[in-house]
Amino acid sequence: MRLAVFQPDIAANLGAMVRLCACLDVPMDVIEPCGFAFSVKALRRAAMDYGELADVTRWDDWNAFEAARSGRLVLLTTSGAVSHELSVYRPDDVLLVGRESAGAPPEVHQAADLRVRIDMAPGARSLNVGMAAAIVLAEARRQLKV
Repeated sequence: MRLAVFQPDIAANLGAMVRLCACLDVPMDVIEPCGFAFSVKALRRAAMDYGELADVTRWDDWNAFEAARSGRLVLLTTSGAVSHELSVYRPDDVLLVGRESAGAPPEVHQAADLRVRIDMAPGARSLNVGMAAAIVLAEARRQLKV
């Protein structure tokens, strides 16, 4: 299983997800361009000392990521067709979160094999992408007994 981040806008959110992936030993894909200067130095600053423990692959753009991707693409989206708790996860899934400011564009939605949502209280719009990634990743790992 992998966690992929589509064009992140906020360095601190990316840092939190890098730390999440490092602590859970989950490889991560960062699909650029980012909304901030993304460098090894910036990664170390945002992820603290966890940046060196994480397995992070950087992709120049969506097309490069898609050309190399294997496994089922599971998009975390507020417009998901099925609740993350009712979804059945696979070991080769790539869990993908969109941009903090705009989510994922239509071509990403179309490429997704599964679109899942996290059910929220009435009137709530969305969770922080790092929080959403942690919730769905935890459920997937629970199901797979990882």
